[in-house]
Amino acid sequence: MAEAPQIEKKVLVTGGSGLVGQAVRMMVEEDPNENVENWIFLSSKDGDLREMSACKKIFEEHKPTHVLHLAAFVGGLYRNLKYPVDFWNHNVNMNQNVMKCAFDSNVQKLVSCLSTCIFPDKTTYPINEDMIHLGPPHDSNEAYAYAKRMIDVMNRAYYQQYQKIFTSVIPTNIYGPYDNFHLEDSHVIPALIHKCYLAKHNEEKQPFVCFGSGKPLRQFIYSKDLARLMIWTINNYEDVSPLILSVDENEEISIKDVVDSIVSAMDYKGPLEWDTSKADGQYKKTASNEKLRKLYPEFEFTKFEDGVKETVDWFNANVENRDVLRR
Repeated sequence: MAEAPQIEKKVLVTGGSGLVGQAVRMMVEEDPNENVENWIFLSSKDGDLREMSACKKIFEEHKPTHVLHLAAFVGGLYRNLKYPVDFWNHNVNMNQNVMKCAFDSNVQKLVSCLSTCIFPDKTTYPINEDMIHLGPPHDSNEAYAYAKRMIDVMNRAYYQQYQKIFTSVIPTNIYGPYDNFHLEDSHVIPALIHKCYLAKHNEEKQPFVCFGSGKPLRQFIYSKDLARLMIWTINNYEDVSPLILSVDENEEISIKDVVDSIVSAMDYKGPLEWDTSKADGQYKKTASNEKLRKLYPEFEFTKFEDGVKETVDWFNANVENRDVLRR
């Protein structure tokens, strides 16, 4: 009996114009094992994934065999505190639509992107993939965290009922080129880069003001490293349970260390102040990458200082583009 013909891999990437999506595109273009034409990178201009009709139309048009679901309604600490209902509604609607359309289109594998904020606030460290549902998340981003947790619940449900390989990855804090550098709505590194740039070019020499105490600890992963790991996940990871994509535990650094690296990369010589009236958020959320290291032991991460320098250089080269600042 003749073997059934192999279906050529066709990967649909939601959120393809964002920080991670752009990095995946760059890494695909550099990878001799990948056919660039078989990767479709979507942006919000291609359709609103929160609307089922738009989502269905996208899947019917492209007929993907694999999906890398990066699209999300995201933001930093202060945006989470300001718009919790929006964070819940937008993300739940988007995730349910993508899953339903992937199932209806007989997608072979769906890989969704979660966040370490889904882990319990009160926990032991390091956190690992088995600890996601062992308590409530930090109340500063509760709505977003629960919306993301539900992806893991639905992945297991689709496997239990239909034996579908819908899975997820959990990156630690991401940074890199093509990020959202908005002063208020972005994550910590892009916001600090933008603020440092403004302080450097301010004729009145106003200080570079950083929010909080600088003491909280975080693990940061460079977007290009994350992209390489996501491509590997699409091609190699066959487990429904989540997979943490993170630098090693000993690479965890303080926000003060982050600021020092940005100051150095930006060559900023002016005054620096800490506004301790602003909230620090969760003090630490150290993640274990033991599972990843067992599956992909040879992977090498970019040094933090080198990744920050590349990101600052990209920002400086593109700062005149209003879309970069997302004002």
